[in-house]
Amino acid sequence: HVQLVESGGGSVQAGGSLRLACTASGFRLSGSNMGWYRQGAGNECDVVAAIDVDGNSYYHDSVKGRFTISQNKAKNTLYLQMDSLKPEDTAMYYCAAYPSSIYRSASTCFTLPYNYWGQGTQVTVS
Repeated sequence: HVQLVESGGGSVQAGGSLRLACTASGFRLSGSNMGWYRQGAGNECDVVAAIDVDGNSYYHDSVKGRFTISQNKAKNTLYLQMDSLKPEDTAMYYCAAYPSSIYRSASTCFTLPYNYWGQGTQVTVS
């Protein structure tokens, strides 16, 4: 049974930091492409960061230099370190995955090639 469970969300003041975690079960991060997405108050749901099967990372321009995506394959867990948070980072954050040796980007939520999605964790920046 494949499952992605996000954790680490919460409320923080602007300028603060949070680290999100996404624990996977039913498949291995090694051999998978992973991503973090977010849905803000405007209901647009877009990619924040991604890491491909080779370990290359990609970021939305709005978070470059502030967010870092990483993974601990031994723990089968994906992370998103978020620093210098801004009120506009307030959103529900989702973890996504698809096992494949080929990376293809997906800019919006709940679209292929990502076929595994978590339930989300709320981040509020005031």
